[in-house]
Amino acid sequence: MSEIREGLNYTKTDEWVKVAGNIATVGITDYAQAHLGDIVFVELKEGGVEIKKGDVLTTIESVKSASDIYSPVSGKLIEMNKALEANPGLINKEPYDGGWIAKIEMNNLEEIKDLMDSEKYREYRKE
Repeated sequence: MSEIREGLNYTKTDEWVKVAGNIATVGITDYAQAHLGDIVFVELKEGGVEIKKGDVLTTIESVKSASDIYSPVSGKLIEMNKALEANPGLINKEPYDGGWIAKIEMNNLEEIKDLMDSEKYREYRKE
């Protein structure tokens, strides 16, 4: 059974979002990392670029495949997790903690309402 954290918001494409003010920290869920397998590379973009909800935020490569990770919110990409350059496997070990992927300064807080809370995501991911 995959871990689903309380207090986060989730997408149907298995990204999670933690909101603090207008800053959204984004990563992939425990479910997603388990299905990807061992992650070997994460493409890190430069900060400062505008990103729209649904845009490709990054690409993650695992021993099985490459997967696009989509931005759950719109705004300015202010930080990518540089620790993933040297240790992409952090996403496997700590998908909700050290394995976060990006921080986005949101320009539309209303978009959070389109995401699932932990209860709805748990229902969505019932296996």
